[in-house]
Amino acid sequence: MRRTSFSPARPGRRTALALVSAVALTALAACGTSSDTGSGGNRPGSGSSDPAAPLDPGAKVDLTIDCMPPAAKAAELREWKQDVATFNRTYPNVHIIGKSTPGQCEEPARFTAALKAKSQPDVFYTYFTDLQQVLDNNGAADISAYVTAASVPALNSIDPAVMGVYKKDGKMYGLPTSNYQMGIMINRKLFQQAGLDPDKPPATWDEVRADSRAIAKLGNGVYGYGEYSAENTGGWHFTAALYSLGGDVVGPDGKAAFDNATGRQVLQQLHDMRWSDQSMSRTQLLKWGDLQKQITADKLGMFLAAPDDIAYMVQQLGAKYENFGMGPIPAGRATLTGGNGYMIKQGSSPDKIKAAIAWLNFKNLSPGKGQFDWARTKADQLPVGVPQPNFFTGDVKAADLKSRTDNATMPVANFAPYLAKPVPGKAEPPKAQEVYKVLDNAMSAVLTNKDADIAALLSTAQKQVDQVLANQ
Repeated sequence: MRRTSFSPARPGRRTALALVSAVALTALAACGTSSDTGSGGNRPGSGSSDPAAPLDPGAKVDLTIDCMPPAAKAAELREWKQDVATFNRTYPNVHIIGKSTPGQCEEPARFTAALKAKSQPDVFYTYFTDLQQVLDNNGAADISAYVTAASVPALNSIDPAVMGVYKKDGKMYGLPTSNYQMGIMINRKLFQQAGLDPDKPPATWDEVRADSRAIAKLGNGVYGYGEYSAENTGGWHFTAALYSLGGDVVGPDGKAAFDNATGRQVLQQLHDMRWSDQSMSRTQLLKWGDLQKQITADKLGMFLAAPDDIAYMVQQLGAKYENFGMGPIPAGRATLTGGNGYMIKQGSSPDKIKAAIAWLNFKNLSPGKGQFDWARTKADQLPVGVPQPNFFTGDVKAADLKSRTDNATMPVANFAPYLAKPVPGKAEPPKAQEVYKVLDNAMSAVLTNKDADIAALLSTAQKQVDQVLANQ
């Protein structure tokens, strides 16, 4: 699942330094509008159809691309336009047509409808979990022959596990642009007010419950712990909590594997915090964005999150970086890892595929450029210091982390507990969005019904998930 909108990762991220002139920005106005050009062939002046050949700088290509920052995110939109201008110095005839949406870059229902209608942009945004759905709808081009160390110079420095997300049966269908690992986000101010140490986020689920009670005692509408239970986010978080305890949503046999003591522990803890401790809000059926608003308003002590939620809370909600911190996911047996990237529409011409890869390489996969130009990001007063995206390895990773730290715009020490105890990452289950939708029902039930039958909820959900998995 990808839980963010237009910032860093999950949804297209950070960027760079110099400001372009008013003339350049005016010339780029067309690039900042949403318009449909279809995904057919190139305009006259195309280059070679050989996948191994580089894109001809003279090739004329119209390229519609998902997840352009909206006008409300002025700095990120300005950076997008700057990057288009820089990209066009090398490829002057590639016409980048950005498409933005007011909410998250991907909303599952809208995404599914676009796939079925074949109306997705040429370069379309996806979660790590979307590959099978896209292939089932014949939605993405096989780009295996186009992705090489020549077209993506940092290719051999990207974690193979991250690159593998978009591979199926030896073929590559997309490129990652960000990844994340879940941890626990805390409101440092409320921790201090409750007599808790903000430099020591809870490390176990028992500690989560105890800290939640302490924070809720502050009263005045303040609650200790928050949780999702709508729009597939409840199932997403159930999975994260289950992983933290060593459980599985789907077992090695390909069948649902959560109707057991571990699954009951996850739901029982939430039930008890909500009804026995009353350390969770009476307002439930929450989705992504709701908990961020609560913690920003100093009404919530903690919730499971990815690190870049802080960027969203500061940029979109007016929060201050110093008010938040993170620790590794409680219990720490494993943590849910996910992310996002882009695929290229099936039927795209060779030059369109090459142009798309060239753009994604420049904007999202080149250390020191595009989303990794931390000096520019700092100059534009955007978030620097969040420990993601984090998919490089070796010397490239070390250099990127150094630049990120040198240009930090937030207290990186607030992430020290999260970074000090790395938790093994675990991928989301197959058919994740459909599975999460089923699990939303169990999550919402325990948070809205004091008499919810946890055993029955899990038994029903397990049967329903097995049906989902059987339809692969």
